[in-house]
Amino acid sequence: MTDDTERQAREPQQRPPGETTAMARKPDHGERSYRGHGRLAGKRAVITGGDSGIGRAVAIAFAREGADVLISYLSEDDDAQATATLVEEAGRKAVLVGGDLARLGQCRAVIDTAVQTMGGIDILVNNAAFQMTHETLEEISDDEWRHTFDVNITAMFRLVQAALPHLGAGASIINTSSVNYDMPRPTLLPYATTKGAIANFTAGLAQLLGDRGIRVNAVAPGPIWTPLIPATMPPEQVAEFGKNTPLGRAGEPAEVAPAYVLLASDEASFISGAVVPVTGGKPIL
Repeated sequence: MTDDTERQAREPQQRPPGETTAMARKPDHGERSYRGHGRLAGKRAVITGGDSGIGRAVAIAFAREGADVLISYLSEDDDAQATATLVEEAGRKAVLVGGDLARLGQCRAVIDTAVQTMGGIDILVNNAAFQMTHETLEEISDDEWRHTFDVNITAMFRLVQAALPHLGAGASIINTSSVNYDMPRPTLLPYATTKGAIANFTAGLAQLLGDRGIRVNAVAPGPIWTPLIPATMPPEQVAEFGKNTPLGRAGEPAEVAPAYVLLASDEASFISGAVVPVTGGKPIL
């Protein structure tokens, strides 16, 4: 086994939502590798779930491409501050807003803070998500089902609705779906169901907002190594995570971020309603 595979096999379990600092095998967010080219110069971005994993990688990439970034997160203060530091080291403004996006008031507070501190919004990345693994339907409580929908899809609706008065022509909304929208994993039933809803939300919203010049797209990652994995999956699944892809491994957050950069940039001016797969070779139909 490679060093990364060995560390993944003995990754310590965490409680949800998980923290990067507690991981034995640290994800690659592009801290050392991502090089910006001014593709988002002067833009202002909101990223939910921006403290770690895909969100951190996107925050780093956006900042190095010239964007100021508001990082919305639940309660992982250390991870969020580490991400903010990386954004500031790129010479861009970083704004931190902690709190539970399952609450309507928190969604509105994120958007209000972005407008107050950055002067507006050009890019909204709806990335925050909750998941848990269950072997049977009976294990899934009604509260968990509702919470998963509140965080994963209802928050997207609320954030977009709150942000819309501040989004002008050329703005970009990017939602994080998943390979699970097309190939739902039964042990992630609530999560996978929301990811299907996100794909449909994206397609419908792109049509609804097209006449305003606002583009709406989604990225559908496959298995990506983030704190969510050891926090929501049993050890035996963590050890094997990503090995069933054609590339034979889990992806790194740094390998997903470029898709968000493209969709956020003016280079994607005629891309709307798309779901971009980043799956390590797993096909999405």
